Amino acid sequence: MVFYLLLVSQRLFFSLFKFMEIKTNYDLTKLNTFGIRAETKFFAEINSENDLKELFNSAEFKNNEKLFLGYGSNILFTNNFSGIVVVNRLKGIEIISEDENHILIKANGGEKWNDLVQFVVEKGYWGIENLALVPGSVGATPVQNIGAYGVEVKDSIENVEAFNIENGEKRIFSNAECKFGYRDSIFKNELKGKYFISAVIFKLNKKENQKLDYKVLRDYIEKNNVKILSSKDVSEAVSNIRRSKLPDPKILGNAGSFFKNALVEEKKLKEMETAFGCIPSFGEGNIRKIPSGWLIEQCGWKGKKVGNVGVYEKQALIIVNYGGATGTEVKNLAENIIKSVNEKFGLEISPEVNLI
Repeated sequence: MVFYLLLVSQRLFFSLFKFMEIKTNYDLTKLNTFGIRAETKFFAEINSENDLKELFNSAEFKNNEKLFLGYGSNILFTNNFSGIVVVNRLKGIEIISEDENHILIKANGGEKWNDLVQFVVEKGYWGIENLALVPGSVGATPVQNIGAYGVEVKDSIENVEAFNIENGEKRIFSNAECKFGYRDSIFKNELKGKYFISAVIFKLNKKENQKLDYKVLRDYIEKNNVKILSSKDVSEAVSNIRRSKLPDPKILGNAGSFFKNALVEEKKLKEMETAFGCIPSFGEGNIRKIPSGWLIEQCGWKGKKVGNVGVYEKQALIIVNYGGATGTEVKNLAENIIKSVNEKFGLEISPEVNLI
């Protein structure tokens, strides 16, 4: 009878507390949107903050190089990873406070970014609708300071919640403490690999706050006679544009925009226009952004295929895997593109994708 009670108690204990499992020699092919074949020495999936505590105390985590992943939409594996890959699957979206003009929404880091966008626009809130269909997880957005169609996520982030991987303590970063820049943040620099982002808190507008100045978006709205009555209308317009220009990674492996736009001073831009004629640019002040897709297209790369990889025929910013490509093939193509842009225009473009 005692043995039976112990057995029942043990089963109840394990049903209530599901322990995190650290796997070995784990295949990462389905965890990167490029579809590149790679393995990691150790692998863990985080579904709760208790999982994090277990992970931080494990020898596999303490004694190995670490890589945090969401949905693998901004990464290129050029080799197998000899450390531990940790995938963020913390879920949950909740409204935490609001007033007459604004609302604070907390989204856990493992949520898909576009699921959050749809949650927000369905309720009529404004701020992140221009970022519809950007791939990846919520937890990755502050790291990269994602941006699209005239909007950057930094303008809607109130706080970032993250765990220090050395001592397991939670810290709440203010917007200013995140040191956001163009596709940049403190999490890509001095705190790179030192914090696990568990949640992001967004401050959104309850009243209309349209941002429709980005030329491609404005042209689409005018051409298709789209009436913008809500944030959902904006997100649908953006989604339609993205679907028409960007390949589905389930069909054609890619990581979205591979390169950042080129930053140039106004003086340099005028010198280039003297040599090359009218050059598209945008931004405010002395620093202008030249679309890297335009630069790459001018160098003849758009639609060009090299072995198993190539530049997408509808958008020169995107490098695609036509099937069976290695990370080294993608990297070599990117380096050749960077070199040709530099030789023709005297500009340095850099990858937006993280190379591992």
